[in-house]
Amino acid sequence: MNTGPAAKEGATGPVAVQADRGQADHGLVLLDGLRGANPGLVLVFGAHGPELSALDAVLRSGLPQGCVIAGCSSAGEIGPGGYASDSIVAIGFPSAHFRAEAMVLPRLDALPVSDWMASLRALQARFDPGPDRAVFGLLLVDGLAGQEDALVATIDAALPSVPTLGGSAGDGLFFRQTWLLAEGKVITNAAVFLMVETDLAVSEITFAHFSPTETRVVVTDAIPEKRRILELNAEPAAEEYARLTGTALNALTPAEFARHPLLLRTGRHHHVRAISALTSDGGLSLMSAIDTGTVLTLGRAEDMTQGFAEALASLPRPPLMILGFDCILRRLAVEREGLRDRMSELLAHYRVAGFNTYGEQHSGMHVNQTFVGLAFMPQPPDETRAEASDAA
Repeated sequence: MNTGPAAKEGATGPVAVQADRGQADHGLVLLDGLRGANPGLVLVFGAHGPELSALDAVLRSGLPQGCVIAGCSSAGEIGPGGYASDSIVAIGFPSAHFRAEAMVLPRLDALPVSDWMASLRALQARFDPGPDRAVFGLLLVDGLAGQEDALVATIDAALPSVPTLGGSAGDGLFFRQTWLLAEGKVITNAAVFLMVETDLAVSEITFAHFSPTETRVVVTDAIPEKRRILELNAEPAAEEYARLTGTALNALTPAEFARHPLLLRTGRHHHVRAISALTSDGGLSLMSAIDTGTVLTLGRAEDMTQGFAEALASLPRPPLMILGFDCILRRLAVEREGLRDRMSELLAHYRVAGFNTYGEQHSGMHVNQTFVGLAFMPQPPDETRAEASDAA
């Protein structure tokens, strides 16, 4: 088991613990590491299918009554030592500093938007934080349902004052089925939304290691409901993408897709429309929404570790922990460049814990190939807060 630096009796910040999936008693190992935090919320990442149900039962047997437990399967984990695989990471949020409530948003395939909005607003009404407490939303979603764009837009419309971020559950690199855990049940075709309140300072972090090139392409044929591009520039999509990137068609792999992302411009920002696979009909399967007529820009990967280090170093104070949602394609790009150890060092140094996703959500958008995180920090000294208030 690996235990994060904050895993001690009376811990202020969240506690991250980790166990091997193949370890017979992994639930008890995680439970032992979480107890000292007296958590009111526990997130578990990396367990798949029935493992989630069994893990939930073990944790409930030993954690305080009323502790909210939620989680999902993953495409990789971020534990106390950085990147990990075939493990389970559990994060305990001390009840002395966090209050949480979970809500299942079911039937992603039917998009019952009105029902979701009513439930979300009712949930918000049950939270009334004081001036020294922050409220935020966390979202875990079936990574293969293909409805993240509509889901995050709905949450943003229902809860415009609640910053929300999260990740799409994964299934390694298999893309067969993903699972979520909430309210003691393992579910699919659904999302789990958590409203969380804390007296700690919180700061959102986003980082994407790409820049746009001068090469633009037009989606001339697509199947939007399947997130599939059939044609780019009136040519078979896979062939045209291979030509533009200078890659042999039979050499197109997830690592190559990560090196040459397709970008969608929104306002002044570019967001990745990540490719997950080639299709049997010569198309490209995407991890985000796409429509015929969309203009995309070919992206270029930049330095992944230096820019990420600068983003983390820009936090106002050293974090007690950072809850992180990191795209699996970003991790593949890191590993392809031989930078896994360096990235793991950064993740461990800044106490990042979370999982590798099939997509990330923040600021009312679903994106790919991006790191999205929430840093938890001690509140600044009273005099600092007073000065900031006077300046405002």
